[in-house]
Order: sequence, then structure tokens, then C-alpha cells
Amino acid sequence: MGTIICLFNHKGGVSKTTTAFNLGWMLALKGKRVLLADFDPQCNLTGMVLGFKGVDDLDGFYCVNPANNVKDALAPAFESQPRQVIGAECVEVGGLDNLFLLPGHIGLSEYETTLGIAQELSGSLLPLRNLPGSLRFMLDATMVKYNIDIVLVDMSPSLGALNQNLLTTSDFFIVPLHPDYFSAMALSSLARALPRWQAWANTAYGIDVLLRADYPFPKPKAKFAGAVIQKYRPRNGRASAAFQKWINQLSSGLKDTLIPALEQAGMINQRDFATRSGIEPWQPLMEVADFNSLIAFSQEHQVPVFALEQKHSDQEGAVWERTEQSMHLFKKAFSECADRLLKLIA
Repeated sequence: MGTIICLFNHKGGVSKTTTAFNLGWMLALKGKRVLLADFDPQCNLTGMVLGFKGVDDLDGFYCVNPANNVKDALAPAFESQPRQVIGAECVEVGGLDNLFLLPGHIGLSEYETTLGIAQELSGSLLPLRNLPGSLRFMLDATMVKYNIDIVLVDMSPSLGALNQNLLTTSDFFIVPLHPDYFSAMALSSLARALPRWQAWANTAYGIDVLLRADYPFPKPKAKFAGAVIQKYRPRNGRASAAFQKWINQLSSGLKDTLIPALEQAGMINQRDFATRSGIEPWQPLMEVADFNSLIAFSQEHQVPVFALEQKHSDQEGAVWERTEQSMHLFKKAFSECADRLLKLIA
């Protein structure tokens, strides 16, 4: 069975989607069979991969490809349909034969309230007993169907029931951050929320009716797989002084606030993390500058920033040479991040 890794932060604008896309592509280049799973009802990852521009594109995709998204794949459980949840139909990404997309659905949020009720009642209502375990069950079945090594789950910026379920039933989670005041504040909030989620999952796993459900609730084992800091402004090849100040503050917040809370909740072993990754858990898996104009080219041509070619842009001469230098730095950063991640999840 493959490994499920969530990218989660309830603060928006921290590049969860672009991290998932670029990191997933890099892991595929390193020989892993990777599934990008879009569980954000905004469907930004789906739009980025498939080149969609708006809701009309999504509607057309759903009509042409029924059951080819997360909502329809979960429908047997959430809509009490007389059929089993099975592995979802996925889309091959970018011409790579080992990178796939499980498309999102703008209607996935319709399941949030029902799932929240099921998790609050912890299976005391029999009609809801199958819901808490159904998300992991569907992803497991999809991994088997496509022989997937790694699932990267793109999540919405919220502390809702859907994210609670996804994270606590995953194997690992990464926290994307942006060097600013709001990300620093988010670490304190996560330090309170994530241990609470883990305590709920431990309780749910001990409830007999959830263990005997058609989609049994899995044993909680989610572990912190590091933080990623993106979107800083560089100067002379490094973060500018103003952004470095926030990067240092984020590292302090990880070290002094989030990681101790996660360790107490059993969501990280600091010594094991350092031994496997070669860095301390409060040191980012990756620091990467703002993509600037490259992100527009990346989205237009559905390739990661480090795989762009001159034909994908309107640049030439010295401008393109500087762009190539930036792309080389991005490729190196994502490659090192992927290598550290693979060591952590081995």
C-alpha cells in the first residue's frame, strides 16, 4: 500500500496547490508513482493540472467524465447508494506515465456537514457509521487500482470536518507556510487544533461500530513530515532581510510551539525525523522564493516551474537566461525537498 501525505494549513495563500503540483511532478521524475488528490472544493489543483479557466470548464469535465472526481467516488457512502466505494478513475498528468490526478469537485463541501455530524456522534447513528472511514478507504482502493506509491492531498484552508478526517487518517502531513505575520499566528492555532484532532481520531478508532463499518476507521498514525516556506522575495540569491526575519520567526514557532505540541500528541518523533531527513524538524524541508511570472507560464502550459521551456514564455536573450537560472534554483530546491521527504516516509 502507498503512502498518503496531506498538505495542510488553515491559513490560505501559502502555496499548498503549487507545492503539491511541483513536488508531485518531481517525485514522479524520481520514479515514484504519484497521485495528486484534489480535496479542496475550490478545485485549484484540478484547474492547474487540466488547464481549466473556470466553473464552466469543470461542469463540462464532470459531464464527460462521470465518477471521475472525489465527490462521485465518495457518493456511495455519503448518499447511501446501493454500491460499494471503489477506486476512483484518475487522469494521467503531463504525459508522464506515473503521475495521476484525482480531480476535485466544487460540490465536495456538500458532504462536510454530514461528515461533521458523523464524527461528532462517533458512529452512534448507524446510518452514519460508514462515513468516517470512507475517505481513506477510497484513497486506498485508488492506490491499489493505479499501483500508487505516494498520494499528495491538496486541502482547503479550513479547520472543518473534512480536513480533520483527511489529516488524521493520512500517513504524513506537510505544513506549507508563507513568511508573514499570519503564518506565524497559524502555528499557534495548529498547535492547539492538530492534537485535538488526533485525540478525536484515537477515540474514534476505539469505537466498535466504526471498526465494524463497511469502511472501517483506520488506526491513526499521521506524522509531521516538515514545513515548506515559499513566496519570499530574494536578494542576492537569498531571502531579503525583511523576509528572513519572518522565516526565522517561523522556525522559532515550529521549534517552540508546534513541534512540542505534536510530539506530545504522538504526531512526531523528533530524533527519528532528524536521523531520517538530515535536518531538525523545525528547519524547513524547502525554502523557495516567489515564482513571480513563472507561475503564470506554469499554469498556462500545465507544467511545473522547473520544467518550463523557452517556447512556453515570451522571453528571450538575457531575460530568458535569468529565468533559466531561477528555474535551476527551483528544480534544485524541489529535488532536495523530494529526497528529504522520501527519506522521512521510508
